Amino acid sequence: MKRHLALAAVTALASAFAATAGDVVGTITLKGTPPKEKDITPLKEDPNCGKLHTAMPTTKFYVVGAKGELADVVVSLEGISGKSTGASAKPVVMDQKNCIYVPQILAVQTGQKLVVKNSDPVLHNVHSVPTVAGNPEDNKAQMPGGADLTFSFPKAEEFIKFKCDVHPWMFAWVSVFDHPYFAVSGADGTFKIANVPPGKYTLKANHRKAGVVTQEIEVKDGAPTTVALSLDAK
Repeated sequence: MKRHLALAAVTALASAFAATAGDVVGTITLKGTPPKEKDITPLKEDPNCGKLHTAMPTTKFYVVGAKGELADVVVSLEGISGKSTGASAKPVVMDQKNCIYVPQILAVQTGQKLVVKNSDPVLHNVHSVPTVAGNPEDNKAQMPGGADLTFSFPKAEEFIKFKCDVHPWMFAWVSVFDHPYFAVSGADGTFKIANVPPGKYTLKANHRKAGVVTQEIEVKDGAPTTVALSLDAK
């Protein structure tokens, strides 16, 4: 009987938390005109990778919509006490297509699996280069159609560089958080951080080129918290 009562109490507590947690949703826009993207000439001239492109490929430092919607911004909450659920979280997938990492900006939790695929007909090597002590550097070759590679990191760190030493124009950046309260803005500039406990937090938006902007927010009793942020082109 005591065991059933304890289970019921835990279930009730979880239900109460779920009822009061709220989502943080918003849109990120870019102010100003971003620099012109650069041609990736070595890719087009490569005898194997070049034939995968009919036009000159370019960098994608700023992915901006018609109304300034800014993609690839890593949005996270600071001042939150949540713990990583990375060990049980669904793996995040990064692919290599046409000798480019897709996507190039990702975010995971500590301990969460990052699965890297090779959809190209060429050899790649996936080389992670963290800078925080405790996050291991790794370098793994991956044949065309080869088995997926798996990476994970025990420490929080923003923008860990992934590169291919075979194809030196290939880069991706992976941010690692020790909690699940983060998102990456999509092509429409929107983001959603789900199930945030009520409280006051600092919302941080970090873009590799445009930099960082923060805003103080408060999540209240299950209601969505809507935010509009903007970053300056640099």
